[in-house]
Amino acid sequence: MLPETAFSRRVDALLVAIGRAVSWVWLVLLGIIVLNVLLRYAFGEGRIEFEEIQWHLYSIGFLLGMSYAVQADTHIRVDVIHERLSPRAQAWIELYGIVLLLLPFIALVLIFSVPFVLQSYAVGEVSQAPGGLPLRWAIKAVMPLGFALLLLAALSRLTRVWRFLFLSGHDDR
Repeated sequence: MLPETAFSRRVDALLVAIGRAVSWVWLVLLGIIVLNVLLRYAFGEGRIEFEEIQWHLYSIGFLLGMSYAVQADTHIRVDVIHERLSPRAQAWIELYGIVLLLLPFIALVLIFSVPFVLQSYAVGEVSQAPGGLPLRWAIKAVMPLGFALLLLAALSRLTRVWRFLFLSGHDDR
């Protein structure tokens, strides 16, 4: 377990609160899926709005939930290798993974997603499907928001790893 920092405590509290709120999206998504299936197969009446809102809710849940997964350290990793390493070796891998992989990836997504959203907003983009949802830019805006939260989660983890490796005074080799 990595030691907390003042920054990580504040950021982690924010991410946990957002993660708890976003977790309700999955229940709403499930309800809409069930409703759409019932309408389609029981009444022969499919609704494009329901299909689109399903994709939107899935995007919201994933994009806003990934920062919670990083904060809680529940994201996917190769545990077969990771669990056999010492805590110090695990921390070094985490440090390099954050600095060399995660932060550059987040930067690229933010650099390219913000203009993507602004362009969508500028043209007033809506769904191309008849009866589809308006305000396509709003769902696209979740991408930079989700990655901004992921950036906070990565920086929180980075401060914790840094403290463990360089400031904790423990010898966990």
